[in-house]
Amino acid sequence: MKIYTKTGDDGTTGLYNGKRVPKSHVLIEAIGTVDELNALLGAVLAGLNKAEHKLIPDIINALQEQLFFIGAELANPQTGRDALQCVSTKNITQLEHWLDDITNQLPPLKNFIIPGGSATSSKLHVARAVCRRAERRLVAATEQIKIDRSILIYLNRLADLLFQLARLANQQSNIPDKLWKKK
Repeated sequence: MKIYTKTGDDGTTGLYNGKRVPKSHVLIEAIGTVDELNALLGAVLAGLNKAEHKLIPDIINALQEQLFFIGAELANPQTGRDALQCVSTKNITQLEHWLDDITNQLPPLKNFIIPGGSATSSKLHVARAVCRRAERRLVAATEQIKIDRSILIYLNRLADLLFQLARLANQQSNIPDKLWKKK
């Protein structure tokens, strides 16, 4: 199988249902941003010291799998019986469970956190920002296309989880979060 098809040379790309849309289409922007988030999580995972960072690798592996399903769902804009429905309440509950577990391991937040600290934490903060962008792109896409609302909920919780994972990464590296203090 060749990697290049030449079908996108005209500035369009194909969706799963065979329909071609411009590469600038709002849905393609959303799919591309979810893909970017997934790639960034791969970079986080590649740089992890797995002996130092407990729990984080397993969570990131699960997130990457789910993000692939989300990308597939977005590339297959269907409704009703044909929809893939890749995000269930169980997936969202899993994010909330991880969030609760991690939050219980961290000191309570009393200030805003300035992104940074360890390399892992910094990358997770970037991933959080990309996740928020994916969420915004998806909201924009819902103005034109019917998209399963559970994907929006998932991305919203995922951004929160990435924030707490960044804090956890700093804690596991014995690096304090940098607190923002209003002057």
